[in-house]
This record gives sequence, C-alpha cells and structure tokens, in this order.
Amino acid sequence: MRPQTAGVIGLSVVAARFRGMSSLDLPLGATTTRTELAQAYGGSPHGGGIVPANQSQNIFVFSDPAAGREHDYTFDGRADDDEYGVLYLYTGAGQSGDQQLTDRNKSLLNHAQDGRDVHLFVADGTVGDSSTVKQRYLGQVVVDPVLPYVERWSGEDGQTGRRLYVFRLRPAPGVTLALTDDDVMQPAQNTEALPVPWEPDAVLATTAVPPEQHATDSTTANITGGQRTVIRREGRLVTAYKAHLESLGHAVHRFQIRIEGEKGTFLTDLYDATDNVLYEAKGKALREQVRMAIGQLLDYRRHLDEVPDGLRLAVLLPEAPSADLRKLLEAEDIALVTQSTDGFAGFPLPPADA
Repeated sequence: MRPQTAGVIGLSVVAARFRGMSSLDLPLGATTTRTELAQAYGGSPHGGGIVPANQSQNIFVFSDPAAGREHDYTFDGRADDDEYGVLYLYTGAGQSGDQQLTDRNKSLLNHAQDGRDVHLFVADGTVGDSSTVKQRYLGQVVVDPVLPYVERWSGEDGQTGRRLYVFRLRPAPGVTLALTDDDVMQPAQNTEALPVPWEPDAVLATTAVPPEQHATDSTTANITGGQRTVIRREGRLVTAYKAHLESLGHAVHRFQIRIEGEKGTFLTDLYDATDNVLYEAKGKALREQVRMAIGQLLDYRRHLDEVPDGLRLAVLLPEAPSADLRKLLEAEDIALVTQSTDGFAGFPLPPADA
C-alpha cells in the first residue's frame, strides 16, 4: 500500500518493503520529514542539504530558499524554462568559505555514474507547533548533462564573498515535477554588477550525466552532446586567453550581474582591467554565435557602472569568422580576437581612437 498524501507521511511503514530499489514509494507533492526518510531509506536525518542514502542508492536533496538567504546566497528555486524544459537551481553544500566539488557535492555531481537516483524536496512549513520541517516531495531529478552546474558568488554591498556551486537539476525522464508557484526563484531586488575572480571551470573536466541518460531520443542526445562540446571548447579558449593576458601582466576578472526584477544571474567572460576591455567568447565562429556575443556585450555594458569610462568591447573566437561577420563587428565598433597557431590574432587591440 502506498503512503497517503495527507499530512506528514509515515515512511517507516514502507521500510520493510525496501529490497534494494532506489525509487521512492512516495507520491509527488506529498510531505514527509527527514527522519522518516532516513528510517525508510537510510541517510542522515540531520543537517546538510545533500544527503546520500547508501543503503538505497538514493541521494536526497533538500532545498530551502529561505534558509539559503541566511547563508548569503539566493540562487535556489525554479528558474525560467529553457529549450530543454524545466530547470531547478540548487546551491551545493558548504556554509562557510568557498564551496568545493568534494564529498556531498561530488556525490550529487556524479550520481549517474554511481547509479544513484536523486530526489528533490523543498521545505514546506513545520509539523504542528514543532520545529520539525516538513519536506514536500517535488520528484526525481537528474543533474543537467550539458551544464551540470554554474559558479556563483555571494556578495553584499558590492563586496565579493565566497564561491558557490549552483547545480542545474532537470526532471528525470518521464517525471513531471510537483512544482508550485511558491517554488519559483525570487527575482533580484536590485541591479548589481559584482566583480568576481575568473578560474578554470571544473565542469570542463567532469563527465556528469551522460547525454543518453537525459535524452528522450537520439536527436536530443546528439544536441546535448554537441552543445556540451561547444561549452568545453569555449572554456578552453577563455582559459588560454586569460593565461595569455596574465603572462603580459594584465589584471583579469569577470562580473556577476543580477538585474532588478529578474531571476537570472549572469556571468560575463573576461574583463581585462588593465586595458578596460570586456570580452565575450564563443566556441564557434558561426553567425548565430557572433550575433549572440554582440547582444551579450551590449547588454552587459549597460550594467557596468563601476568600470572606467571608455570601456571597449571585443569578441573572442577560436578561428576567424566570415568577411561579412567581420564587417558586422566593425560596424558595431566591437573588436575581434581569434586564436592562432602562435597566439592570438587581433591582440593587442588598436587604440580606442584608431
């Protein structure tokens, strides 16, 4: 008999039924407690938002956006849907200092390779007058195979805080998450461009969820695999160019931009503080990519009030685009730097009044 949906569910009644299965015998939208989950499926009933349950090969993820604000981050919740559908963002483990992709964060990142199912819960009040938090079950999820996580930084009054890993969670194949309006990420209360460090993104070295485990058919698998390749190519390009700039003594960082009234948080690519140039990199020199880079640069520039006057914009590509695209960039007064066999063509940029 399946647990009932009303009130807090006594999962201990299904513990005896567990014989190595990793799926939860819990209806979508039902509420339970961490203690009852631990009794039925293993894992710790105390502390931590990522709880591996080794005996059942599950990982429980407990999202609590209100508690997140107490630890100086506000990135949790349902983000805007994209071309792949529903997206839920979840900030990883680690309440002090820079977060690391170790321990529980690593277990979530590598859940597919390890054969673990991930189940997402969100805090939903308390049990009666007690302090025990009710956990509403949203459903089974997978870490996004194209981009498993993004780096974000906490910040206050324009000061950069600690690095956070924000996991990008998708519904598991065939699952419709039991999301409500209360689960939507809250929009930013003010516009802020926070200067943050640029470091090689560890996602370039991870495999995360194999595309075929996220795909509904072969076409989707090909799309996700191809997009992941482009993301990695772009990351390697930026890493190489950053090293080039720093070898010449340039100070380099990037900006984390939040816009009032919007849920998204954006990271620019490289900002060369020495030459006052904002770069946007793309993994391919195609028209779609170059047009996107132009739009991003123009949008970012509107929110960078703290940089000196005379900010210049540049697109960074792995090879030269077509002649017409070069004319387009020139018409928009956007510089072009491309990777070459012996360095980077187009660098140093010509003087601003050239």
